[in-house]
Amino acid sequence: MRVGFLFVNDLMKPKRLFLGRKLANEKLEGQLLPKTIAMPIFSSDPLSSVAYGPQELLMILTLGGVSFLSFAPGIAAFVVLLLSVIVLSYRKVIKAYPSGGGDYEVAQKNLGKVPSLIVASALLLDYVMTVAVSIASGTDNVISAFPDLAPFRVEIAVGFVLLICAINLRGIRESGVAFAIPTYLFIASVFFMIGTGVFKLAMGETLVAPSAQYEVNIVDQLAGSSQTAMILLLLRAFASGCSALTGIEAIANGVPAFRKPKIKNAQITMSLMGATAIIMFVGVTTLALISGVHYAEQPCEQLEGWARCALDPQLSVMAQIGTAVFGSGSWMFYVIQAGTAAVLLLAANTAFNGFPLLSSVLAKDKFAPKALLTRGDRLVYSNGMLSLMLAALVLIIAYQASVTGLIQLYILGVFTSFTVGQIGMLKHWGRLMQPKKSNSNELNEANRKEGVTGILINGLGALMTASVLIIVTITKFTHGAWLVFIIMPVLFTVMFYTHRYYSMVEREIRMDTDTVFGAKGDYAIVLMDKLNKPQLKALDYALSSRHTHLEAVHIAVDPEAAKRFAKTWKKFEKEIGVPLRIIESPYREFSAPLIEYLQNHRAQNGSERISIYMPKLVVGHWWEHILHNHRASRIRKQLMYVRGVMVTLVPWRLESAEYKDLFARRPLPGDARRGYDMRPAPRRQRGLSNQVSRVRAKRIDED
Repeated sequence: MRVGFLFVNDLMKPKRLFLGRKLANEKLEGQLLPKTIAMPIFSSDPLSSVAYGPQELLMILTLGGVSFLSFAPGIAAFVVLLLSVIVLSYRKVIKAYPSGGGDYEVAQKNLGKVPSLIVASALLLDYVMTVAVSIASGTDNVISAFPDLAPFRVEIAVGFVLLICAINLRGIRESGVAFAIPTYLFIASVFFMIGTGVFKLAMGETLVAPSAQYEVNIVDQLAGSSQTAMILLLLRAFASGCSALTGIEAIANGVPAFRKPKIKNAQITMSLMGATAIIMFVGVTTLALISGVHYAEQPCEQLEGWARCALDPQLSVMAQIGTAVFGSGSWMFYVIQAGTAAVLLLAANTAFNGFPLLSSVLAKDKFAPKALLTRGDRLVYSNGMLSLMLAALVLIIAYQASVTGLIQLYILGVFTSFTVGQIGMLKHWGRLMQPKKSNSNELNEANRKEGVTGILINGLGALMTASVLIIVTITKFTHGAWLVFIIMPVLFTVMFYTHRYYSMVEREIRMDTDTVFGAKGDYAIVLMDKLNKPQLKALDYALSSRHTHLEAVHIAVDPEAAKRFAKTWKKFEKEIGVPLRIIESPYREFSAPLIEYLQNHRAQNGSERISIYMPKLVVGHWWEHILHNHRASRIRKQLMYVRGVMVTLVPWRLESAEYKDLFARRPLPGDARRGYDMRPAPRRQRGLSNQVSRVRAKRIDED
């Protein structure tokens, strides 16, 4: 049986089946991304937003009636202009700050602590909303193709979040390959749909969307009679259309994940993403208007003539364009729907790469828990991914996976980070333009020209994004965006006080000239409950440490058992050679009477060093933990708060623990023949010198 255990590959464990093999640190370069893989990973969010950006724009305009759809081309043009400016702005950010902090790093280095935390809280919220909105929108498109799934909207959305998180936990490279095909399928299918639509129009054919036959009732009556109400409705439509800009910053935040040359590759990817998103946004909006798509926020009230509005889900804009171009039920219709649903679901992947990177930067700067700085088995920041998954699930369940409800919270955080980041870049360029004596005249002149270009681009970007931020705040505040003004200050406060806590701890543990180490005296006790091998091993270890004063201590929670133990101890007292002290415990507690005794002892003997030895059973099966009381661990935790006390747990491995391999993989047939080390070499001190012996740990990720 034991031989069988020894030949069980670690890859068969659930964690290995789920995540794959562990990767060594030197494999990190292999996990970096070429442009072809980085494009779908970091651009799936802005590219997928063409599926719901035009949809939200048209939906808001429809509130004022069909006549308001005539404003759609102008609003779309402003969205495209803003997208172009932001892409150019982030190309500058990539070059100036390639370490992966993005707008957060820009704000921190140019504007200070408070603006950087505002950006960080906005970006963290934006990433969470990206997952929630993308998954909800993707689920919406799945339901458009298969209406019978409508009752299971929330369950489907939750399942997609779990699936995408699981794929990302396997590593950036593997998730990139998995997500590249659906993203490129979406791009190709949308380009093909736009091209086919333009070709049919050029040939004189008419494109008719399924909803074109319905009359649109005016919901916002004030928009047609009041100029102020009309402007507000148009601004609200523009704000909703700006959802197509979400996720652009992900490339600037993910520069460290690119292959060398990182800056050049990231800038090229940013340009390709911007051009692709603009073409698709313009094409989808144009075909939607030409085919007469009527997408309503309240379809039963707005779309007159749709008898089954209460029974059938409303087709998404992409589904209606696909029907108009290729026909209902055609294979290309289902390709479009599959590609759209896939890229919307995978758009969450942008957040699953950006959120962990940003949270690791925040953890490095001590604004977030240090656990977010640790890479997992697959060289990804797995704790950050799990945190993102949990936050997104809360929003999806709370809003029942409703795109309309979730999108109201979406772009406010995005444009907050956009605006602060652009302002920070203005200060960066102003500092760069100042001539330095250490630089040559040619370099100072080059910096001046670059600074002027940067100020023009980022200045325009700051002006436009600040304007959009104001518009979004005004138009979406009463529709649900007020919640953002609660969440962001909470995140800001948590990060602010997290940094204060770490600073306080650092000051407290820093070396100084006042703190003096050293103890006068050496006292040790071994906690004994009964005479058995684990107890005697702890006693033997204490004896080998040669303490000045050593005692065995028994806590008498059961008076009768204490008498029996004292009687047994007396039989072996000469062989053991250690005195026994029994501490009464009338309330059947172990820690309280022991701590009281230790505090009294320390008060009488001053700064005497006190060592506590306890045996600890080590088991090999999970169910064995249930059958033991874990008393040693509980006592240890409470003793840690007693000054001058050190606790030593002496392990005793049960037979079941002998089958448990401490290393990551069991030996396999042929390992020795291939020259693989089965166990790491022991670290030994070389002579009496303080030399560091470096040994190579056993590899578990080699074939």
